[in-house]
Amino acid sequence: MTLHLQAFFTVLSLINPFVCGMIFDNTETGRSRSERLTEAAKATAAIFVILELAALFGVRLLKLFGISLDVFSIAGGGVLVWMGFSMLRGSQAGSTDGSSLTPLILFAASPGTITGVITLAVSHSRDALPVTALVSVAAASLVTGIVLAAISYGVFGTGKPGFVRATGQSLMGLIVMAMGTQFAAEGLTHLFKAGGV
Repeated sequence: MTLHLQAFFTVLSLINPFVCGMIFDNTETGRSRSERLTEAAKATAAIFVILELAALFGVRLLKLFGISLDVFSIAGGGVLVWMGFSMLRGSQAGSTDGSSLTPLILFAASPGTITGVITLAVSHSRDALPVTALVSVAAASLVTGIVLAAISYGVFGTGKPGFVRATGQSLMGLIVMAMGTQFAAEGLTHLFKAGGV
């Protein structure tokens, strides 16, 4: 159960629904509620499909290119540590004007998020079906969809980042850093064991 919760919070932190909400609010300004809800559903579906495909086929793709799962865990863990550090410092996606969902999708399903999902699949499942990664992606996508729908309904505004949002992002960054360090350490452990060290 703890493993699933850790995976869920890792994926949720990488997608970062709060920043997604700010991007969505900026790009969908001026549209009707029904249009915003439709766009929110499209964005959520795109994020879900991209990350589920990464969880399902990412490991196979690595094998196709001859990349060791242990090496990828180390490299992926390093990427997550870097992303977590950026979040901890308060770095956020820039505001984007316009009515395109591309910036939102590229942020939520970024290469870093895809790396995190594949790393989860590798670390938690190895050669088996990556159930933990698949469930985590589904749950995190659902939360993101709820946040976007709430913004569409005007339940809460995003506005300028306040203390609560900044603290939440820092906490997410710390979680991502910790999980990245754990993935890298596990990859190193498996690599040394395989090499007989």
